[in-house]
Order: sequence, then C-alpha cells, then structure tokens
Amino acid sequence: MVGREQASLPSMRLTIVAAIVTLTATPAFATCPPWDGQPERFAQLSAQIKEAPDQATGQALSQAMWNIWAKAPDDKAQELIVRGQSARESYDYDAAIDAFDALVAYCPDYAEGYNQRAFIYFLRQDFEPALADLELALERNPEHIAARAGLALTLLNMGRFETGQAVLREALEMNPWLPERGLLV
Repeated sequence: MVGREQASLPSMRLTIVAAIVTLTATPAFATCPPWDGQPERFAQLSAQIKEAPDQATGQALSQAMWNIWAKAPDDKAQELIVRGQSARESYDYDAAIDAFDALVAYCPDYAEGYNQRAFIYFLRQDFEPALADLELALERNPEHIAARAGLALTLLNMGRFETGQAVLREALEMNPWLPERGLLV
C-alpha cells in the first residue's frame, strides 16, 4: 500500500502545480504592470512648455502631457479609464467612481486613477475625498501638473485660499499655460 501512495505523489504534485498555474494566470489574479510615464519625453515637454511662445503652443504641449498621463500601464487599465471617462461624460458619476475604484485597486501605483476619481468627487463637490485622491496622485507622480492644478482648485473650493493659491503658483511654475491661471491673485 505504501508503494502505491508514494507512486501517486509525483502525479499529485503535478496536478497541484498545474492548478496553481491555472489559477494565477486568470484575470482575477492579474497584476498591473508598472506605468512607464515616458520620463525622457515628459522632461522634454516640461522644458518646452515653460518656453512656449504663445497659448496655442502651450496648449498643444499640455495635451501632449495629458496623452502621457492617460496612457495606462496595460489594456485592462486603459479600458477602466475609458469606461470611467465615458460614464463621467454621461453624468453617471456612480459608474465613473466604480470604474476608477477598480482602476485604483488594479493599479495602485498609477497616479491617473486617483486623479480621475478626484475629478469625479470634485464635480460632485465632495471635496474631502477629492483632496485625498489628489494627494495620493501627487505622491505617485509629483510632476502630474493637472493633479496639482486640481489640488489648487479643490483647496480654493474648500475655503483654504492661501494654500490653494500657493499650490496654484506651483502648478503654474510647472506649466504657465494652465487655464486655471486666471484664478491666481
């Protein structure tokens, strides 16, 4: 009897290993790859935007920065961004929050997930969670100028005028062409 049990151990081990491989390969166990952020390209855009000769050039460079931030780490994360933005455009803020919650859960190191969710909270005038998400976005990507501008707007809407103005100045040092520049006192 002992011989039969020992003979079946290798096949049992193979079955267990196969089950583990199958389970961890399913989407439920998938992990978000690191976001690349195109640091060389972003540095180039950052230098160019500070020297932009006019608003049209500044806006084009700003859009190029947005394209970098909005390029998710993988297709699953990109689909969540698109789903959340589509829901936002349809004023379905609950569905947008759900999509961005899923994005943040899947890609916790990707700043844009927090930034997008903060925007929904801001639109709802729910400033405390917007503030928290913007701070998380900036922890992950301190050069996320849009998150910094969003932080300034959130602080201003919370009545934190001096801090909001200081953060807006920081954002404008990074990108003097932000539309929020009209709020600087």
